Amino acid sequence: MRIDPSGALTELPCVALPEGAWGGPPYEDVMAAVDGAVADPRIDAERTAAIVTHASLWALDQFGPTTDGAYCWAREMTPAMAQDNSPHRVVGKITTPMLVIHGDKDYRGPICEALRLWYELLTESGLPAADDGTTSHRFLGFPSENHWVLSPQHAKIWCQVVTAFLAEHVLGESVGLPETLG
Repeated sequence: MRIDPSGALTELPCVALPEGAWGGPPYEDVMAAVDGAVADPRIDAERTAAIVTHASLWALDQFGPTTDGAYCWAREMTPAMAQDNSPHRVVGKITTPMLVIHGDKDYRGPICEALRLWYELLTESGLPAADDGTTSHRFLGFPSENHWVLSPQHAKIWCQVVTAFLAEHVLGESVGLPETLG
């Protein structure tokens, strides 16, 4: 399922969303879509098998000053609004394996968002890393890509890794990672 909550995929989310309401209407849109999906008798409502996140905003308390769109962010959110709407506050409720994907050259959604999400998944989520460091979460970084993974070889790896992650967690199949990852 892919959802565009309240126009969040538009070029300028500060224009598309109600002021400071990122945790309101977008959350309600996502939940309405999920409710609609699980109403389908073919959907197992008890199973959320995997989450794939690409270029996500995670910790809104740090995001504003680290993006090249800080001017827009300052108009959009006060520090209190950012704190109230930040997903990082509920990391302890995440119990589903997550694949975090990010390009280092994404200046609108800086790599620090993905790195903090990754760290908090491993240390504070409801599915933290084991004592030996193993985890069902995965991280895929593209040092030479920006917000969109555009080079053909990287787009192929992106698709292969997402497919393997979903096959493992949704279908229970063991699918190896692309050889090009090394």
